[in-house]
Amino acid sequence: MSTTSQAGQRINALLDENSFVEIGALVTARATDFNLKQTETPSDGVITGYGVIEGNLVYVYSQDASVLNGTVGEMHAKKIANLYELAMKMGAPVIGLLDSAGLRLQEATDALNAFGEIYMQQTLASGVIPQITAVFGTCGGGLAVVPGLTDFTFMEGKKAKLFVNSPNALDGNEIGKCDTSAAAFQSEEAGTVDVVADEASILAQIRQLVAMLPANNAEIALSDCTDDLNRGCPEIANCTGDTSIALSQIADNGIFVEVKQNYAKDMVAGFLKLNGATIGAVANRSEVCDEKGEVVEKFDAVLSARGAEKAADFVNFCDAFEIPVLSLTNVKGFAATKCAEKKMAKAVSKLTYAFANATVPKVNVVIGKAYGSAYVAMNSKAIGADITMAWPDAEIGAMDASLAAKIICDGQGSDAIGACAKEYAALQNNVTSAAKRGYVDQIVDPVDTRKYIIGAFEMLSTKSEGRPEKKHGTV
Repeated sequence: MSTTSQAGQRINALLDENSFVEIGALVTARATDFNLKQTETPSDGVITGYGVIEGNLVYVYSQDASVLNGTVGEMHAKKIANLYELAMKMGAPVIGLLDSAGLRLQEATDALNAFGEIYMQQTLASGVIPQITAVFGTCGGGLAVVPGLTDFTFMEGKKAKLFVNSPNALDGNEIGKCDTSAAAFQSEEAGTVDVVADEASILAQIRQLVAMLPANNAEIALSDCTDDLNRGCPEIANCTGDTSIALSQIADNGIFVEVKQNYAKDMVAGFLKLNGATIGAVANRSEVCDEKGEVVEKFDAVLSARGAEKAADFVNFCDAFEIPVLSLTNVKGFAATKCAEKKMAKAVSKLTYAFANATVPKVNVVIGKAYGSAYVAMNSKAIGADITMAWPDAEIGAMDASLAAKIICDGQGSDAIGACAKEYAALQNNVTSAAKRGYVDQIVDPVDTRKYIIGAFEMLSTKSEGRPEKKHGTV
């Protein structure tokens, strides 16, 4: 491997020191059209091989933009496809470092077929081994499908470009008006990118993510726990707004790895360790706090279409890799805008299906309001949560008591409506009422949340749940 090339330097920075072993270093292009025979194509523009991250085996390919702009041709793709085949045999993650001008035009149909070979291997690997991509340069056209087929995508914030159609090729747009290829658009609007950062930070965060994930769908991600299993969370009651902070307080050593952090911020998704075991977490969020703890963004405590889709995709990943799922629920309904309504029913259906279809251990903690069908979709007991907990001041019911009273006492005076609202809150929305009906298993003080969740997942560690025999669902 050329350690002087940027592609090689990225691999060395990603992996444990001196652990990389290159495969296919002598492969070059076979095509001869358009004078390609006269062009040197070292490794055909992509370095492939294996190494370790904190002792964990991983397979890596890194596109070399200094060789024909990193374009994908026949042999370039075969190297990536072969790497996937080896990774599947060994049950280890594949990490792709992308920096390419896309299809190698000089190879025409050979290059087109090459794209298809990569897609095929990615599809076969989906749900079997984790797939991670990082975009450091250009990733356009058909190559943009590659990160779309992976589980997690990182993107360099300033130089990287990710697009199917370039910004200037879009009707009514030009790059100065809206750069649809930029990291900001792809992470905040498209939701394709999980993390935007500088190159060094991306490589460090990929290492952190790999340490969280199982090597494949037959292994359990476990590590030694150095945190107190009975540790209290005295500040967690103040974190119902920004649940990313709440999850970090619950987590072993306070480490929570958030994904798609810039997309659908009203829904949090990410990984944490509890007693050394990796848990996937989703949570409603109504506030975003900065590093100083000051609120910088606010949302209604409602379920959005984007948030539902984000959570559904994450739960599906966790279920595929036998990662237990924790949810923190604080939702009073659905986002009510014309734009949201276009996708709301389908998005909530996807979320409901994802939770109901998942057979991994599932724990739900109601930390605030839990109203109506939005609550049902958020990992409620009705759709399969194994254990449902709630904080003492949580509210669970069909709707807010004041709204319910206006419907029940329609046409009556304000005094009657007020009295009805109080009665409705006491009888129907009180968390104790839900517990009496068996919809809540445990009412726990916020400070004790961590130890109760750990206990629940330990109890559920040998869970086995069948499903009707079928090829796959259609939602």
